[in-house]
Amino acid sequence: MKADTIVGIGEILWDVLPEGKVLGGAPANFAYHVSQFGFKSCAVSAVGSDELGQEIRRVLDEKRMDYVLEDVPFPTGTVQVTLDSGGIPQYEICENVAWDNIIFTDELADLAARTRVVCFGSLAQRNQVSRAAIKRFIAALPADALKVFDINIRQHFYNKELIEESLRSANILKINDDEVLIVADLFGWEGRSEMEICQLLRHNYALDMLVLTKGTKGSYVLSADKTLFRPTPVVQVADTVGAGDSFTAGFVSALLRGYSLEEAHRLAVDVSAYVCTCRGAMPVLPDNLKNRL
Repeated sequence: MKADTIVGIGEILWDVLPEGKVLGGAPANFAYHVSQFGFKSCAVSAVGSDELGQEIRRVLDEKRMDYVLEDVPFPTGTVQVTLDSGGIPQYEICENVAWDNIIFTDELADLAARTRVVCFGSLAQRNQVSRAAIKRFIAALPADALKVFDINIRQHFYNKELIEESLRSANILKINDDEVLIVADLFGWEGRSEMEICQLLRHNYALDMLVLTKGTKGSYVLSADKTLFRPTPVVQVADTVGAGDSFTAGFVSALLRGYSLEEAHRLAVDVSAYVCTCRGAMPVLPDNLKNRL
């Protein structure tokens, strides 16, 4: 069985923005943007047997995305999103929702066996049900599958044990500058520089790569023998919802096509900059970006 599918597993939800709701959830955003580069991708989550859940299926069908969405007896997830003057989002994430209750099924076991890359985060592991499903999915992957931990710390939905366990499961960590400080506090690394913290994470958890995004201040990619930096392009920001997820998708897509770290980093930066000019996390990318691979 060929491992050919790129999976985002975790939360899928409606981001309720000031001007209306848009589909979101970091793993689903990742899976969508990977699909725009021509890869077979799949969003894995759970929805409620309600209108919002049915609407998620309709939107994913319109986007021609594959998905495994278990129907569970909980409401479909929503997040109230407010934006500051720079378009930076603040999230109020509802609890006890469908994506807290992802179930590991035979269908997911079959999907795991043909998964080439999985992207997962900390947020969907706030509940033991989804956490167990994500752990079982990762355990069922082919030995050479790429495992991307987009840490995605939100509100109080994290702890050291969860983060450490996820780091041990991953090949690549994606983290932002706010999250670096939170991790440093959890791990007792206060007073160390961002680069020192990132190098400790990469070394201590045997990561192949670590990606650090810093908003308008640029981004870094760290590997065993390289530390790369790229500035963030100056764009007219609509909002930054999903920008990090599109960065991860562009970066992974370029690596899978055999591009160098430098080229993968460049595409990731350009993709996320474009997404910042759009409303919501899942805009259609222009051909000049999609055709780069």
